[in-house]
Amino acid sequence: MNGFGQGVREPYAAVAEWLKSLRVEDLRKKSAEAELLFRRTGITFAVYGDTEAAERLIPFDMIPRIIAAAEWRRMTAGIEQRVKALNAFMYDIYHRQEIIKAGRIPAELVIQNSAFVPEMIGVEPALGIYSHIIGIDIVRTGENEFYVLEDNTRTPSGVSYMLENRETMMHMFPNLFAENRVAPIETYPDNLRKTLESVAPERLDDDPVIAVLTPGLYNSAYFEHAFLADQMGVELVEAPDLVVEDGVLNMKTTQGLCRVDVLYRRVDDAFLDPLTFNPESVLGVPGLFDVYRAGNVTIVNAPGAGIADDKAIYSYIPEIIEFYMGRPPILKNVPTYNCRKADALKYVLENMADLVVKEVHGSGGYGMLVGPTATKEEIEAFRARVKAKPDNYIAQPTLSLSTCPTLVEDGIAPRHLDLRPFVLIGDEVRLVPGGLTRVALRKGSLVVNSSQGGGTKDTWVLQD
Repeated sequence: MNGFGQGVREPYAAVAEWLKSLRVEDLRKKSAEAELLFRRTGITFAVYGDTEAAERLIPFDMIPRIIAAAEWRRMTAGIEQRVKALNAFMYDIYHRQEIIKAGRIPAELVIQNSAFVPEMIGVEPALGIYSHIIGIDIVRTGENEFYVLEDNTRTPSGVSYMLENRETMMHMFPNLFAENRVAPIETYPDNLRKTLESVAPERLDDDPVIAVLTPGLYNSAYFEHAFLADQMGVELVEAPDLVVEDGVLNMKTTQGLCRVDVLYRRVDDAFLDPLTFNPESVLGVPGLFDVYRAGNVTIVNAPGAGIADDKAIYSYIPEIIEFYMGRPPILKNVPTYNCRKADALKYVLENMADLVVKEVHGSGGYGMLVGPTATKEEIEAFRARVKAKPDNYIAQPTLSLSTCPTLVEDGIAPRHLDLRPFVLIGDEVRLVPGGLTRVALRKGSLVVNSSQGGGTKDTWVLQD
């Protein structure tokens, strides 16, 4: 049941007893009930290029993933250390660039990186924070072994599923919660609003006005944009709803223009402002960046925050943490081969069948090769791609990821999973206990992304 050997780990003891009391048929009925709840709520995600099903439900597994209180405390310390270092790195990169001057990271890896936004050089974000909402993807490989797979510092998604998974579980199995001391997560929307309010421009006389900027109904995460705006009690807006006038950002309302102080954007950097970035963008607001640079609006997350979650930068995160925090990282990185280095490239090309090879800017499980499960033809095709553009790839060993019991076609079986806690950084660091557990539903698969057939679970952090 645990992926670390025989038997049941202590945190799972109560759930193991609960499972013994149920038939698989009972779980399947509950699973159908959960699916009906999700459909009524409208929790879907879009799959680009999928002509058969433009909108899908992310499969939800009812057997929770459980984390002991002591494990969560250690994880929390590592997460807080990491997000502080990432923001310190971003501030430095867009200002004095001390880490480059110290020779701890190659200048070209930053300056020539497509995620680096030169327009942000010298800009002073509120409280010096660039990434206010960060999703840290963590995997477990042993009893006390946790690794960070990647950092999501641009516009991390999935928090709505974390919240809805919990609500669904509490609706279906209230007695299970009564028998287990599960830490609550429902404060996340309030914490998000407090974080956004804390980074509003300073000179406000009234409560800050917050809006969530969405690309629109056809975006893959539109449900989440609408969900979070509703939960916070703020407006959900698209580009035509906003206008820059007299040096401030305004929202069009039935009562006229209303000034916006904090814009939680779910639009990529390139599309934020057609006057500064992509001139063909219809998803952004002309003049927005000038208002931001003048300090008259706070954009969350800041433009240019993507430099910290670039997969080539990832391999330097241990040095980054030590440079800014003065101590080694609490949470480990996965050993990473950066193919821009000749010796690493040679090793990767020779050992591709044993490695996971990823595009530096890939996401969603796309643009990657899982060597041990790939065919010879797939490996050869990927080897040619890496040879042609080595700077575009990194590689990592395949980790022995932990598993959790999961309801599948054949009954209950172990499946690999990861965890994405959502961290909020403003006047303080806020972190609800848990996160989004993503599970690879295919037997033996290590790819947990929903776009690649993965599902989700409720994450329980047990209280002492």
